[in-house]
Amino acid sequence: MPDFSRKIGALAGSSTVAISDRARQLQQQGVNVVNLGGGDPDFDTPAHIADAGVKAIRSGQTHYVASQGIPALRQAVAEKLLRENGLSYDPAKEIIATASGKLALYIALESLLDPDDEVLYLEPAWVSYRPLITLVGGRPVAVPLSPSENFAVRAEQLEKKVTPRTKAILINSPNNPTGRVLTEQELQAIRDVAVKHDLWVVGDEIYEHLVYDEHRHVSIATLPDMRERTVVVNGMSKAYAMTGWRLGYLAAPAALTEQILKVQQHVVTCATSFGQVAAAAALQGSQDCVETMRQEYDRRRRRISEALNAIPGVRCPLPEGAFYLFPEIDYKGYDSWQLAEYLISEAHVAVTPGQAFGESARKNIRLTYATSMENLTEAVERIKRALAL
Repeated sequence: MPDFSRKIGALAGSSTVAISDRARQLQQQGVNVVNLGGGDPDFDTPAHIADAGVKAIRSGQTHYVASQGIPALRQAVAEKLLRENGLSYDPAKEIIATASGKLALYIALESLLDPDDEVLYLEPAWVSYRPLITLVGGRPVAVPLSPSENFAVRAEQLEKKVTPRTKAILINSPNNPTGRVLTEQELQAIRDVAVKHDLWVVGDEIYEHLVYDEHRHVSIATLPDMRERTVVVNGMSKAYAMTGWRLGYLAAPAALTEQILKVQQHVVTCATSFGQVAAAAALQGSQDCVETMRQEYDRRRRRISEALNAIPGVRCPLPEGAFYLFPEIDYKGYDSWQLAEYLISEAHVAVTPGQAFGESARKNIRLTYATSMENLTEAVERIKRALAL
């Protein structure tokens, strides 16, 4: 057999996908597994959004469209960014519709990085950040944050990691997996480092609508001198329960989107035509559906974190955003990989090891509460029994 790419051969697959695949395999074998390892909302896509997509299909909108995205969606994104984030972007030149937020990250990084350019990212971090940076030839540089400090970000932590090869900082708020929402003070610290060293910032804002209590999402692009050095990445999957539609978008200065668009044209041509119609309907229609889902996530968040904290050896901070719990568990000296394996084997509960998101999370596991309260309650009872053995 001829050789294949050493770069891809050295790349690990997605831990979250692997966990979900294993849970499905066990379920197909008749094992009653509660899968808390993924990140897929358990709600259906709201009816008015689905109807818009179906109508587009039936009216023949099933062909190629402009690589940048249909005008209606780009306009809807521009209006959303101005209305909700206080950001003004030209829909004709500064917004691109993409086939998922993940693809938006990929084509943005591809357009920003030369070989061996470094990207700083805050760890724990979503499992795909390191591979995406590596795939485009960059070097991922983790900035480890401490669970004991509630994963707080300080400028000096970033400064220690900056080198002459540093090109960008990648941030995610609300954060997957920790649920942290970056404060304005933390964003200011990131901004100061970016401006001082003339760096790009890529802001993954996919969970922006899922914030709780007094916390609020702020886009780093709103800070002074940041709009011209920020790529805002977002998508439809989490807020609108549209994971299967694969629709995202990005906003950036026109000089950069011109470069990103070239990558989009060669990699995917365009995002799905009828999906873009549905995405425009989501952004322009009533947002009551988003708030309804957020309130239900909030209810689950409170109840399940309280239940986990009642288990000896478990410390579960109340997440500030997104839909994940990230408890720290002290059990027989197990690290997170061992604990995740134990829980799926002994308790038939699928969780994601904290170390999949960074070595600083050796004692953490990630559980999604984007599933029914019944599933969550059952999972906690199983975990409680397993940790008592």
